[in-house]
Amino acid sequence: MRSHPCLAVVVVLIAGCAKPPTVQSTPAPAPAAPAARAPVGPFHTAKATIHDLAGARVGSATFMDSYAGVIISGNVSGVGLGAHAIHIHETGKCVPPFTTAGGHFNPEHRSHGYRNPQGPHLGDLPNIDVPAAGTLRFELVLPGVTLEGEHALLDADGASIVIHTSRDDYTTDPAGASGARQACGVIVGT
Repeated sequence: MRSHPCLAVVVVLIAGCAKPPTVQSTPAPAPAAPAARAPVGPFHTAKATIHDLAGARVGSATFMDSYAGVIISGNVSGVGLGAHAIHIHETGKCVPPFTTAGGHFNPEHRSHGYRNPQGPHLGDLPNIDVPAAGTLRFELVLPGVTLEGEHALLDADGASIVIHTSRDDYTTDPAGASGARQACGVIVGT
C-alpha cells in the first residue's frame, strides 16, 4: 500500500492539536498607579486685591492650584505704562511702603532671578508690560508652589503679590533691580 505524504502531514497536525500545550502563565502585574499629589487642603483658590501706596485699588489676582504650580490670573491698571516686576513676597501684609510684605517668597533659599545660576526664588515671576491703554490682564504660572502643603502661600504668615516701579533684570539679588514697591495685595484663601 502506498502512503500519501499529505495524509501523513494531516495526521501529524491532528495529533499535535489533540492535546493543548501546557503554558505556565502568571497574571500580569497591575499597572502602576500615577504618583499621587499631596492633598491641597481646604483652599483650592485664593485671591488678592492690589492697592497702590495711596490705598487706591489698582488690580486683583486669583490663585489656583494646579499640577504645574499655582496659576495666577489678574489685572492691573493705574501702575504706569511699560514693564513692571511682579513678585510673590513671603508675608501677607501690605502696609505702605510695602516693606511689611518681606522679601521674595524663597523657601529654598536661592538667589534671585531666572538668569542667576543660583536662582530663582520660587516667588520670582516674569515681568508684566502694561500697554498704552493702561490696563493689563495677565496669567502667570508659579511652579513649585502650592496654596497649602509644601511651599505653601497660605501658611501661618501668608504671602502677598507685589508690583514694582521698574522691570526685573532676572539677575540682581535680591530683587532684580526692580525699583520701589508700588502696589501690593495680600493673598487670602477663598
